[in-house]
Amino acid sequence: MTDSSTLNQTGRHGRWLAALLLVLTVFGPISMDLYLPALPALTAELGAKTSTAQLTVTACLLGLAAGQLVAGPLSDRFGRRKPLLIGVTAYVVVSALCAMSPSIEVLVLARLVQGVAGGVGIVIAQAAGRDVYDGGRLIRFYGRLTVIGGFAAIVGPLVGGALSAVMDWRGLFQVLAVIGAAILAWVVVGFGETLPAGSRTPGGFGQVGRDMRVLFRDRGFVGAVVVQGFVYAALFAYLSGATYVLQGVYGLSPQQYAMAFGLNSAGFMAFGYLAGRSSERWSITGTLMIGLAMCAAGAGGILTAGITHLPLPAVMVSLLLLVSGTAVTSPPSTTIALAGYPTIAGAASSFLGAARFALGGVAAPLVGLAGSLSILPLGLVTAAAITLAAATALVLLPRSSRPAPAAGPSPETPVPEHSHH
Repeated sequence: MTDSSTLNQTGRHGRWLAALLLVLTVFGPISMDLYLPALPALTAELGAKTSTAQLTVTACLLGLAAGQLVAGPLSDRFGRRKPLLIGVTAYVVVSALCAMSPSIEVLVLARLVQGVAGGVGIVIAQAAGRDVYDGGRLIRFYGRLTVIGGFAAIVGPLVGGALSAVMDWRGLFQVLAVIGAAILAWVVVGFGETLPAGSRTPGGFGQVGRDMRVLFRDRGFVGAVVVQGFVYAALFAYLSGATYVLQGVYGLSPQQYAMAFGLNSAGFMAFGYLAGRSSERWSITGTLMIGLAMCAAGAGGILTAGITHLPLPAVMVSLLLLVSGTAVTSPPSTTIALAGYPTIAGAASSFLGAARFALGGVAAPLVGLAGSLSILPLGLVTAAAITLAAATALVLLPRSSRPAPAAGPSPETPVPEHSHH
């Protein structure tokens, strides 16, 4: 079921809508990465312990997970536009509050709320994509989401580092508020409703419970969500531990580390794009398995480096394999999880996103437990996470590997093949 406004967006305005949805997905990486170069200065100015200051990262991650769990089902009930407007407005306000925080405790709380607001943009971007695309277009869209996420991961720390030279940490949060305000203006002008009233779920917690039962009875959905959660646990372990490994153990300068980080992020972008094409033209499940194999090879190399000292090039190749393999798993996992649920795409997307950020938030601190001069914890965490992901995939994911999403539209709400110019 559709209406003229939805068709109008996916046709004549399709490119602008797609661009806006892609921009909405950068909330997470930008919120996480932009202020990281200023974290030591922030810690000193607020008189905080390092471990307490790092809670500003953890709080944002947990908020990103919680925000998706709340906003996804709400968007199935009330449409995508209203929750998105509320979420982006809240993001602007709370980013300004972060900039004015008088203490580390207030900043941690503000970062939690900032994460919740940012999670709204991420989950609605995925759900709205499911509203307006299906078939090969849907897989291509999820491939682009992966690419833009990798791009944001490259740009965030680089922009943050450049801005840190001319402003303090409070200024960086003001920049996030300005970015949020620009996106809010774009949403007001360029985001019409993508979920027609006739396609929405009835309200109430009872309906949310019924949606959850439908989703969690689907082995493929559960498998895709759990696989992505474990794979992203390995990715967040890399993000939190790679700087210690490459600078502390192998002696890279900050500039050399930035180049290594950029190389891995470029690999994430390139392989995310290739995975979207491979899922569309060859096999969704097959592409996911290739991604897991790449992750396993990378994690195995890092673990080996933790047991027996390997030269830097071997560690670099291992990290590149882990990061690129993560990107390969993302488009097929998202397609498996969301393709069969056009009427509850918000709820389905919320569990997928929450699993990524929640398990990532748990894994990230584990890497530092043995101190900053050991690679072994990073190897153990990534190897364990990828082993669990692979076991889950083998047990739960469908063996069929059609190059188009399974289960298409539900019988009560047919979703037409929209034109996308």
